[in-house]
Amino acid sequence: MDNGTAGGAPDTDADGAGNPSCDSAEIDPAGPYADGPWRNYFLILLDRIPTPIAVCRAYGEVMIANPAMAAQWGAAPGQLRGRNLLDLFEPRAKAQLDRLTEALRRGRRSRYPVEVRWRDGSDGSEREGELTIDPVGDPSVHPPALLALLRVGDPAPAPAPRAPASPVEARILALAAGGATTASIGTALGLTVDGVNYHLTRLARRWRVQGRTALVARAYVLGVLAADSWPPAPA
Repeated sequence: MDNGTAGGAPDTDADGAGNPSCDSAEIDPAGPYADGPWRNYFLILLDRIPTPIAVCRAYGEVMIANPAMAAQWGAAPGQLRGRNLLDLFEPRAKAQLDRLTEALRRGRRSRYPVEVRWRDGSDGSEREGELTIDPVGDPSVHPPALLALLRVGDPAPAPAPRAPASPVEARILALAAGGATTASIGTALGLTVDGVNYHLTRLARRWRVQGRTALVARAYVLGVLAADSWPPAPA
């Protein structure tokens, strides 16, 4: 699986004509379960596994993918055949991909984790996770097929909703609701008259209302002021 050969044409382990040293078209994604009824059992099991899984050629071309993997692309499983994993998953560290490519070139078989990120095919959100790549199949076949398992990271927590008013703004509104003048509000809170007006103007723009009465009414609707308190107080 090589960025430089994402189209499916390997640049190593080839004969003089530039072809892979083994005809990769002969690789069956069912691997050792390719013969007899075991192949159907393998495919049924693959479909039912909730972990996103794909079986690929050595250079990333998808031969088969289960529904959980296809869901990451926002596609049906059959639509992934012939696509390259690197069309969707972007390695976070190119060195991890280079390590896998070198291992395949040397015929090594081990498990290789590759941290990746991608955009979810269903809602376009950015996701992160880890692809675990395992060379599989008959050891005599070179290059081998790859079994790719995706561990999807937990989505980033949604940002906390912004409070409709800051603590200072809520205290200004509470005093205004009780009938305090701008000057007395400033004295009570250690603000200048201009400072009080600055906060009131920002609130009016944010809430798209005009006038102090409308601001106070909106504050009660939004729960900024306690509905059962007198004198008025922040909720």
